[in-house]
Amino acid sequence: MIATLINVGLVLLGSILGMLLRGKISDRAASGVTRAVALGVMVIGLQSALKTQDALCVIICLVAGTLLGEWARIEDRLDGMGELLQNKLVKKGENSRFTEGFVSASVLFCVGSMAIMGSLEAGLNHNYMILVSKGVIDGITSITLAATMGLGVAFSAGAIFLYQGGLTLLASVVGPLLSSAGINELSATGGAMMIAISFNMLGFGKEKIRVGNMLPSIFLPFFYLPLADLLVRLF
Repeated sequence: MIATLINVGLVLLGSILGMLLRGKISDRAASGVTRAVALGVMVIGLQSALKTQDALCVIICLVAGTLLGEWARIEDRLDGMGELLQNKLVKKGENSRFTEGFVSASVLFCVGSMAIMGSLEAGLNHNYMILVSKGVIDGITSITLAATMGLGVAFSAGAIFLYQGGLTLLASVVGPLLSSAGINELSATGGAMMIAISFNMLGFGKEKIRVGNMLPSIFLPFFYLPLADLLVRLF
């Protein structure tokens, strides 16, 4: 929960700064800071990915998980859920800007692969770096959002607390039931996905990497490792 509280605090701080600095933040400065954070995210991803004891496991899980995610269109469904929430909750009226800020920020900060990976890593391994990095990104983003949408952005901190905190607690309860090798490869697979997120933030490539469609990859090491061990014993 510590990392989630840091994330919440950074969003609140960013929202306050955004409301105080309306019209004073240049797009160039915001872009430069985002790129700097992206490099930090890449370093964290590399650290986790290099911990693997079975590179083949990471490769196979990433490929199989991505195929599952593409088939299920996870990223499209996440985007659609965000749009649905905005269409349902954002109404025209006196407080529409407040509601728009709250819903837009909540969806942006909660519906994403980094929130899921970070919460799992925090609950399973007590590794808070992913969520802290996400908190920095969210804090910077909340400055821009609050500068245009106002106070509603700050209230998205409540949604972050409930969503990420719940996932972290769930992972901590399930963690003792999982193998240490599986948890290690889960972290390595998540690290590879973190690198993909940093590529998206830096704008590498003509097309954005659909990291959301890679999410099933995180859980596949728990199936791959026992199966690989069984095949080794049989052959």
